[in-house]
Amino acid sequence: MPVNQITSKEVTSKVINKEPLFILDVRNESDFQDWKMEGENFKYLNVPYFELLDGVEGIMDQIPADMDVLVVCAKEGSSIMVADMLSEEGLTVSYLKGGMKAWSEHLEPIKVGHLTDGGELYQFVRIGKGCLSYMVVSNGEAALIDATRMTDVYLDFAQEISANITHVFDTHLHADHISGGRKIAEATGATYWLPPKDATEVTFQYQPLEDGNGVTIGHTTINIHALYSPGHTIGSTSFVVDETFLLSGDILFIDSIGRPDLAGMAEDWVGDLRETLYKRYKDLSEELIVLPAHFMIIDELNDDGSVSEKLGVLFAQNHGLNIEDENEFRKLVTENLPPQPNAYQEIRETNMGKINPDEEKQREMEIGPNRCAVR
Repeated sequence: MPVNQITSKEVTSKVINKEPLFILDVRNESDFQDWKMEGENFKYLNVPYFELLDGVEGIMDQIPADMDVLVVCAKEGSSIMVADMLSEEGLTVSYLKGGMKAWSEHLEPIKVGHLTDGGELYQFVRIGKGCLSYMVVSNGEAALIDATRMTDVYLDFAQEISANITHVFDTHLHADHISGGRKIAEATGATYWLPPKDATEVTFQYQPLEDGNGVTIGHTTINIHALYSPGHTIGSTSFVVDETFLLSGDILFIDSIGRPDLAGMAEDWVGDLRETLYKRYKDLSEELIVLPAHFMIIDELNDDGSVSEKLGVLFAQNHGLNIEDENEFRKLVTENLPPQPNAYQEIRETNMGKINPDEEKQREMEIGPNRCAVR
């Protein structure tokens, strides 16, 4: 039977369309438990590759005959060999091109809104990592917010829609993934904006992004307003775009709130986090559509694969926004936190420009799920 190759883009389509898929993951059990491909109708079997070296006969009765079967490993090689063995046993199977490494890097652009004067707002969903980045487009100009290190995706997309990237922003100094902001700014001549309170140790030139900054994209009145919103980091900055969208960075997610401990300052910043969420955000229109910098679980995806919700709905439904007792809130965001992101200190130093790891090292640093939320 033939062995098919499936790309991360094709699997992303299955996630968005809620299609069934059976995944045979041949990585080590600890790697599988830490991070796996997620889909609402996905089923899994994890058998480390080394247990299959003598053949796959022992697992044949655990693989369904009525579902598409995908073999997954870290980088592709092991999954091809296992898929070949399953094929020899008569199964029609596929393997994931590039393995989990490719899954971690795939970006899916999705249009999430139209702007008042004819522009568009796109969300780039990094489906395997949970990162969300944005491109605001108007009259042939574009601004990028929280871009990942896969810079070619943004540059190629801007070229496809005939837009010049003129501004690049990071809402904060990221600790779970390497920013592509500086690289894109250098490639395009765009202005690179950073919150100055997060940039005290950066080694490169940037434009300070401060409360009240308004940046016009194109020749229209599409303004991006910076809203100082500390808590996840001391410099965390939100954006209100076109008086319609709230880009909340890692302060507020659909199903949780941002953790304040990734710079080792949980006790110091928990008050800032509460003030941002319970006072600054409360002053905003509940009709604003929240667009966060991450999602935590696959359930947060909308039917089209995007991630968004009205601020008023989050104030009603997000547990992190409904804790009246300040001590209880402090306990939530300083105790029982999930593990910190893989290599987060090195990632912070890379984003400061202090170290410059090669591409393969950057991949290794980012492997695993994002862990920017309280839960």
